[in-house]
Amino acid sequence: MSADRIVLSGARLVLPGGVVEDGRLAVEGTRIAGLGGATSAGDLDLTGYTVVPGFVDLHVHGGGGASYASGIAEEALKAARTHLEHGTTTTMASTVTGEIDEVARQAAVLSELVEDGVLAGVHFEGPFISRNRCGAHRPDLLRDPDPALVRKLVDAARGHARMVTLAPELPGGLESVRMLADLGVIAAVGHTDSDYARTLEAIEAGATVATHLFNGMPGIAHRAPGPIVALLEDERVTVELINDGVHLHPSVLGLAYGTAGASRVALITDAMGAAGMGDGLYPLGPLQVEVRDGVAMLADGSSIAGSTLTLDAAFKRSVTVNGLTLGQAVESLSAAPARLLGLADTVGSLETGKNADLVVVDSESYDLVAVMRGGRWITGAEWLVPRAGQPATGSVRR
Repeated sequence: MSADRIVLSGARLVLPGGVVEDGRLAVEGTRIAGLGGATSAGDLDLTGYTVVPGFVDLHVHGGGGASYASGIAEEALKAARTHLEHGTTTTMASTVTGEIDEVARQAAVLSELVEDGVLAGVHFEGPFISRNRCGAHRPDLLRDPDPALVRKLVDAARGHARMVTLAPELPGGLESVRMLADLGVIAAVGHTDSDYARTLEAIEAGATVATHLFNGMPGIAHRAPGPIVALLEDERVTVELINDGVHLHPSVLGLAYGTAGASRVALITDAMGAAGMGDGLYPLGPLQVEVRDGVAMLADGSSIAGSTLTLDAAFKRSVTVNGLTLGQAVESLSAAPARLLGLADTVGSLETGKNADLVVVDSESYDLVAVMRGGRWITGAEWLVPRAGQPATGSVRR
């Protein structure tokens, strides 16, 4: 076996066409080179483990004690590395509400990391959101989505702005949605006080994402269905869900899946700097967040402030608590967000020719065991053991 070729065998593989037991997957360089074939000496023995495609996170603010909103490249690298070690091989960096010029500066820093291949793009969450539904965003810094201001942030990202969350009921909201759609930037409805009719208008104008559906928007009433119903019922909309056991009751998550289906759900973290860390005080843009028992709240206790979730934990919870099939979980954690970002040709599924972005989990506990990105082991290398007959080049054994 050549130094740049790795073959995994004996694993359960979650493929687009279904789950394959005792599967075999070959990696050459940075790509998946093939699936199937006879087991041979030197293969990496993954009997008892499950291999899924690397996770794709559309919405994450930080991790490892670091924040993307810091505007510091070293912090952004630390945040990205933390989530990579938990299986997120493709990640968007999300900002938070701040002064327009400061958010533009942050976007310029993050864009350099997109160009370096660390990040997949920039997501602006705020300041174009409703004061009534602002959550962990400073109300005094919120702005109406004037198309000129929205365009200023998009331009600051130098072609790497991938998504903007806004409240379409605000002045300039629908115009900004149309402008974003024309620019090829995803317009997301979130932190909104919009009603059902205005949300439908936003979708017709080009909005295609619901930012953390249910959170930061009115609930469903029998005579006032609000934005949730409009976003769930339209097949053009992908809905983000935070499956950490805090943001959503399991029955609500089940309702979303029953209505939209796994192909229209993107499981996200919405994680702030405490992800991968312990309890304590952390910054979230200009605000202070206190984490207790893994739950992030504004220090004044007024709102949940993102999450401490990582996507390996979301994967495990989805299968063991929510009862999703492996195929449904992979669809929402990898394939659906990859399609939304226009990256499905290279990431989001285990297929020949795609990037060798892999997550290995225990087939019984679903705990994360190893992560590979671009054909290189990120974690798990210390357990790599080959089948008999060849020197060690990689396989997971503990």
